[in-house]
Amino acid sequence: MSFAKTSVVTTALALLSGLAAHADPGGAPPPEYGSDVTIDRAKRIATAVIKECAANHWNMAVAVVDTHGALVYYEKMDNTILSSAKIAQEKAASASLYMRPTRAFFDVTREKGPFMLTMPDVIAAPGGLPLYSNGKVVGAVAASGGTGDQDEQCAKAGLAVH
Repeated sequence: MSFAKTSVVTTALALLSGLAAHADPGGAPPPEYGSDVTIDRAKRIATAVIKECAANHWNMAVAVVDTHGALVYYEKMDNTILSSAKIAQEKAASASLYMRPTRAFFDVTREKGPFMLTMPDVIAAPGGLPLYSNGKVVGAVAASGGTGDQDEQCAKAGLAVH
């Protein structure tokens, strides 16, 4: 392996270690994956997210993905910025694949620099949240179209759906 590749790998591992410590200072092992979120649950989650967005007059896109980051359900409100469609899907995939809120990537990037952005399938912007069932990750939900805090607020509304 060349020096450049070794440096990139070393940097990525250091950042992941920092991310793990940031996400859980106690060092608890990450959760396991469970069975993928169902289409019925995904629709209920998206409905709750859209309801929160509408209540605040924020036009957004919402995506629910399975444990592999594959789209299960998607909805976009009228007049939502078009780029939000793809961003919502990518935030959800990032949250599911890495088993953590996308805000964790955002926070680490602010603290340690932009290197996190070069990791595969990482969206370092708030608004993507893992979905759990019986303590296991079953997918993720994300919203996009507002500020990071607005996106996350709407996505959190979907977590209340069981």
